[in-house]
Amino acid sequence: MPGSSACDLAMVAGEASGDLLAAQLLAGTRQRWPHWLAAGIGGPAMQAQGFDAWWPSDKLAVRGYVEVLRHYRDIVGIRRQLRDRLLAAPPQVFVGVDAPDFNLALEGDLRKRGIKTVHLVAPAVWAWRPQRMALIRQHVDHLLCIFPFEPALFQAHGIPATYIGHPLAPLIPQEPDRAAARQSLQLHDDAPVVALLPGSRRSEIDHLLPRFLQAAQHMLRVRPTLQWVLPAVPALHDRVLQQVQAGGLAQRVRVTRGGSHTALAACDVTLIASGTATLEAALFKRPMVIAYHMNWLSWKLHQRQRLQPWVGLPNILAGEFLVPELLQQAATPEALAQATLAWLADDHATRERVQRLQARFASLHHDLHRDTSALATHAIAQVLG
Repeated sequence: MPGSSACDLAMVAGEASGDLLAAQLLAGTRQRWPHWLAAGIGGPAMQAQGFDAWWPSDKLAVRGYVEVLRHYRDIVGIRRQLRDRLLAAPPQVFVGVDAPDFNLALEGDLRKRGIKTVHLVAPAVWAWRPQRMALIRQHVDHLLCIFPFEPALFQAHGIPATYIGHPLAPLIPQEPDRAAARQSLQLHDDAPVVALLPGSRRSEIDHLLPRFLQAAQHMLRVRPTLQWVLPAVPALHDRVLQQVQAGGLAQRVRVTRGGSHTALAACDVTLIASGTATLEAALFKRPMVIAYHMNWLSWKLHQRQRLQPWVGLPNILAGEFLVPELLQQAATPEALAQATLAWLADDHATRERVQRLQARFASLHHDLHRDTSALATHAIAQVLG
């Protein structure tokens, strides 16, 4: 456990998307409090902002009840060590970034000892596990919300909350440059591009990538000129590449080390795992097919907690099925291939469908675009009094 012994700003981000969100917040805090030391659990984007990562964020990148149980001892051990370290040398404020199962318990322990706690990315109690509302009220001094409807919901339950916009919105242009992205990936302009985004966690890669690659084989039999790009999280790049090679697609699928934004800018459609990446795809105005598959017991437990018919963020925010969702048993390679090819049909009805979708996504982009780092930093200053 390397790093300095104390910090002013303690943070925990548990996966690649959280690392990006936290990095933007760090940019704002560095401007307001240039002498602050920031440390905790984070990834490369946070470290690029001067963050001292006592543990790497991928230590917490586990999803699903059964998968979490397999790593429970390690995760709880890290949380206990981090808690003890922060209690021994208290920071001015702790910011937990997403990862509510890890962060809320830690925030509760710290708040009891007088440490101010802020949580970035409000747990989606409006979608599932509404019982968390009481836990948030007890453990968190202030919520930083990334969707505009959330503050009123939490404030009605006595939880101070601020809408700060979505940190991804300013990073993505309103009109992405598809030609430049394809050129950087050495893809041709005259053939459609499909981006495969099977997730950023090992369990997602193991459950989803084989299905995605089999779907690609189905699509190639129908549209042999299709081009493919698969951005892999750097820590899992070799694992992804091995699966692509084993699937006989090494000559057809371009596997990149990171670069999901370039892949989304370059593509015509994406086959994508449910999660933050679906919102990124929406901000890039790209049609998509959302898929997910997990351990059967995790799925059963998850289903019992769901409050809404949608799991994809674009559909949740729209309140309707803008894009198809193929989950668990429905996520067969044949179904994934058919739904993805449907976005590429060369007919008037499909072109109109894509244009309507892009207009909805452009409106969503406008609603989510705020000066996130400044708003978040101001909210933290208010918490500090």
